Amino acid sequence: MPAFSLEPEQQAWCAELRTLAAERLRPVAEKGEPGRVDRALLAELGRSGLLERLFASGALDLCLMRESLAHGCTEAETALALQGLGAHPVHAHGTPAQRARWLPAVADGSAVAAFALSERAAGSDAAALTLRADPDPGAAGGAGRGWRLTGEKCWISNAPEADFYTVFARTTPGAGARGITAFLVPADRPGLTGSALEMLSPHPIGALAFDGVPVTADDVLGETDRGFRVAMGTLNLFRPSVGAFAVGMAQAALEATLGHTARRDAFGGKLSDLPTVAHQVAEMALRTEAARLMVYAAATAYDAGAPGVPRRAAMAKLLATETAQYVVDTAVQLHGARALRRGHLLEHLYREVRAPRIYEGASEVQRGIIAKELYAETPPPTGEAP
Repeated sequence: MPAFSLEPEQQAWCAELRTLAAERLRPVAEKGEPGRVDRALLAELGRSGLLERLFASGALDLCLMRESLAHGCTEAETALALQGLGAHPVHAHGTPAQRARWLPAVADGSAVAAFALSERAAGSDAAALTLRADPDPGAAGGAGRGWRLTGEKCWISNAPEADFYTVFARTTPGAGARGITAFLVPADRPGLTGSALEMLSPHPIGALAFDGVPVTADDVLGETDRGFRVAMGTLNLFRPSVGAFAVGMAQAALEATLGHTARRDAFGGKLSDLPTVAHQVAEMALRTEAARLMVYAAATAYDAGAPGVPRRAAMAKLLATETAQYVVDTAVQLHGARALRRGHLLEHLYREVRAPRIYEGASEVQRGIIAKELYAETPPPTGEAP
């Protein structure tokens, strides 16, 4: 299995994706409005076949797409990833009717998906969410079972402009992770409103308010009270690919730094002639490659159904996002003031690279997952330690 190296066909595909990102997707993205859903970019991703491939690929292919697109157009990478994140629960757990209604539109870029898990007081601690799904005895659909959603969601990518949301709500009070249900909620449901949030990252993020939004059993994704499994299964797939996004940004920053330091005159030679500079560039390359290998290994383990997927996914996201922060920051330092100018590649990457250390589980949460999984895999002690 290609855990530590890619097949020639995969390498060629990545090169094609980098060219696609630079030549077709970036010009479209540059016309978009920061903080808004770019439907023209989604349509272009749909025409390229990449959105459709989200539902026919394994974790490694997802990582290769995200890394390659991030290298040339972070906006295209994020648009693709958010479609996958919001629609994957429908693909994996939806009914035939749900899948037929939404997945073709997601694949051609005409419908915008969103993953609505986080709340103001339940971000890193997803099991603590408080959006209520109160029983609705008057519901007509879904064999008479229905609920009313009441509460708020926050930090939701693609909100409030998405066409449908995968929403996680509490159906059994006091049951922790065991009392959460996933619902597919179209954006036009009565009682559902939203507002945009101005964030550091340029992609759309917003808050949602649910004022007795009606849902029935026909809207459930998976099983009632088993929605936390839907959420964690989705995150186990997408966490390594967040790492791939980070690796793509780190690689772009590294390549920019190699070019700059080789050309830049300083102290009677080139910047690259200074051992301190050359060693920093070497460290950037070392960390980027290490992160890439861990991402590939985690994705390959997921595709193979190997044990320890939550731990591997957490490790990949943690190492890659922390690495990208280091690499981009070092690249800015070696470029000097020019890298801080609005519109410079590194100024763009510097704003983009910060958020992945927080979303889909902050770095501290990933460390907690890793430790929990390690102790769970360790046999219990049989006696006193020597």
